[in-house]
Amino acid sequence: MTYRERLWPAPWIFLATALVIPASLLVFLPIDTTAGIVVAIVLYGGIVGLLLATTPLVEVADGELRAGRARLPLSLVGDVVAARGADAVRERGTGLHADAWLLIRGWLPDLVRVELTDPSDPTPYWLISSRRADDLAEAIRSAHG
Repeated sequence: MTYRERLWPAPWIFLATALVIPASLLVFLPIDTTAGIVVAIVLYGGIVGLLLATTPLVEVADGELRAGRARLPLSLVGDVVAARGADAVRERGTGLHADAWLLIRGWLPDLVRVELTDPSDPTPYWLISSRRADDLAEAIRSAHG
């Protein structure tokens, strides 16, 4: 294996979703204190569980780039570029091709653009969010050969 990264939610996501606790308490405490506390715990636990269960894995191994459920043989990879700051914003915004394949997480500002060389594939490139965009791009390049 060359590279492996889970795109875990940022800590502020868990703090923001914790607002479901006072909201559910506000609704249920006037009815029943125990019900309010139980509902608050169950709702927040469900949200955290869902966030963790849907966290995608990005991996370069065994001649493939795996991003979430998608698989790309490295033989079909062209140019690979890590984008940061304003370049990453442009890639996700005005520079985005409508047919591009995306694995983007809003809490990760950097990304990697992976060009495809398969002429029969209408997808021009993949955009993949990463906390270590330079490492991911280098792993794809070196595994591609």
